[in-house]
Formats: sequence, C-alpha cells, structure tokens
Amino acid sequence: MDRPQPVPPAGAPASTTSVAYLIVDSPIGPLLLAATDVGLVRLAFAHEGFDQVLEVLASQVGPASGAPSPILDAAVRELEEYFAGVRQVFQIPLDLRLSTGFRRTVQEFLPQIGYGRTLTYTEVAREVGNPGAVRAVGSSCATNPLPILVPCHRVLRSDGSLGGYSGGLETKQVLLAMEREYVAEGA
Repeated sequence: MDRPQPVPPAGAPASTTSVAYLIVDSPIGPLLLAATDVGLVRLAFAHEGFDQVLEVLASQVGPASGAPSPILDAAVRELEEYFAGVRQVFQIPLDLRLSTGFRRTVQEFLPQIGYGRTLTYTEVAREVGNPGAVRAVGSSCATNPLPILVPCHRVLRSDGSLGGYSGGLETKQVLLAMEREYVAEGA
C-alpha cells in the first residue's frame, strides 16, 4: 500500500472532535481511512465517493485535523499485514460512534467470526440473541462503517451465496478467497 495522503473535508463544521483522514492504495483499490482520537471511525471504498463520505463525516463527527495520527499509522500497517496474509486479527482501536442500537450490537459481534470462516445472516442473528432479526443483521452489515476491520464480508446468505457488500460482491469474493487461501497455506 502506498504511503497515506491527508484529505481535507469540504465545509467541516466546528466540533470538539477532530478527524484525521487519508487515502491509501490497497490490492482491492483505494481506501479512505478516518480516525478520531478514540479509534478508526470509517473505512470507505472508492465507489462510495470519498468526497461524499468526507462530507458526511464532517457533519456527523467533526472537522479534519492536520495532526499526525498514530491510529491511522497503525491502521495502514495492519491493513498491509492483512493483505499480505500475516494478520488475521486487527488490534487497532475502533470508534463505533456511527452505529447505534442493534446495528452496533451486530458490528461488535462480527470480529468474533474467525479469519477464513463465515457465518450466515441467520447464524449471526442467533449469536447476538435475536434469531428473528435476520434482515436487521443484513442492514447492519450494509451500513457497517468499518468494512474489512469489522468483517461483514464473512457473513453469507443461508444458501451460501454472497449476499451484499458495501465494497461490491467482487471485493467480498476476493477477501473471502484471500482469507481461505492463507488459512489453507497455514498463514
């Protein structure tokens, strides 16, 4: 991955929370990373429109800060390790303020799905204690502000098909295949 480049948001409002932003290259395309002093708050794919994502973040979280961010540095390093097959668990702190209620409950659970493994939306609903909330699990995955780090790509339909993914189905397929390959190789 190339060295991160800071990206200022357009028209950020005054706020007590500042957000550091950068765009990095990855094997699945450019990724926007955003962090507060609490943790990584957003990972976005290029097709989401980085300018739009930055505008939403500026209104929901706070303005950009030009200060260096050790959280972003750690995120870049851990993502590089993940794509190289040497990291299976992310340790960077996450700031889940963009998710609330049941969505947050689901997103807090997803990192428990092991690297190279998958669960169905039904299984996730059962695991979080609400077996009738299968569609709500799907909605939580669709609105996950931290894909890859909060691995919604590891959640499939009951018939084993991919379902949806904010990064696109091809990206979901690539991530799952990469994880399975590294597990098979004993990484």
